Amino acid sequence: MQTKISVVIPTYNRPSLLTRCLRSLSRQSLDKESFEVIVISDGPDPDTSRALRPWLRRTKLNLTFLSTEIKKGPAASRNLGWLNARARLIAFTDDDCIPAQNWLQTFLNNYNDQQCIAFSGYTRVPLSQQPTDFALTTARLQEAEFITANCACTKQALILSGGFDERFKLAWREDSDLHFKLIRLGVPIVKLSEAEVIHPVRDTTWGISLREQKKSAYEALLFRKYPDLYRSKIGSRPLWNYYAINLLWMVLIAAIATRQTDLTKIVAVVQAILLLSFACKRLHGSSKSLNHIFEMLSTSMLIPSLSIYWRIYGAFKYRVLFI
Repeated sequence: MQTKISVVIPTYNRPSLLTRCLRSLSRQSLDKESFEVIVISDGPDPDTSRALRPWLRRTKLNLTFLSTEIKKGPAASRNLGWLNARARLIAFTDDDCIPAQNWLQTFLNNYNDQQCIAFSGYTRVPLSQQPTDFALTTARLQEAEFITANCACTKQALILSGGFDERFKLAWREDSDLHFKLIRLGVPIVKLSEAEVIHPVRDTTWGISLREQKKSAYEALLFRKYPDLYRSKIGSRPLWNYYAINLLWMVLIAAIATRQTDLTKIVAVVQAILLLSFACKRLHGSSKSLNHIFEMLSTSMLIPSLSIYWRIYGAFKYRVLFI
């Protein structure tokens, strides 16, 4: 039987999440002979390789396991996946996602053998009654126009676009980059809300928001490539509040160094108001546990500086005026 659609899943060292995703794919309403699943490890990953051995022996899925030689990021893994795909239509999801039973069938029902077309499904993020700030941030995926957690493209559209830009080494903005490429090329992008993928919020460690700021460097790369699309769809204006907070830190340090007591007090009060306002904004609608409140207050003092540092780092690295 002809392979009608291929599924590409990048992964690295998350075998339990990956096997949960594979179980959902094994329950697809589409006949298993009509689709293939290509899992790509982002570099050598013995744990994932061991976890997939039973799946590779089973007949529940037409499964292929590939690996990049070194760790390059999910963009490179996806490129390796779609280049090895047999079908004309290629669906993408992530190892921590759970596709609905009719996910693949929905894509195929709306595909009429076009050479170049893309589909964007709906990604649902279940939240608890008291979600964390990280969970609320993850829930923004529900509003995204086009994300690799839930989309499909024809192979010809991927060839025409050049696929994913492998300079995006982390799981951040590489899907926006492909989205903007498709827009520039005039490839139709069809929204299919019935093509649903569930994206549970993964467990995280304390202070995850600080580590996430490193991704800000890729904002500069995306802006360099598509300044107009970036401003219209992602960031309509610079993060002026972050710049103000960083400027006040410098003024405060200078005031303390020059022993200007009155100025020190004034700047300290203004800075405290800005930082507390930022922390309260992050706490709005999120968990009010003592641990979470302490985390928000602590990390809110550092996020503006870390974010601007990585944005400036990206601006220098990718040689673009980006603020």
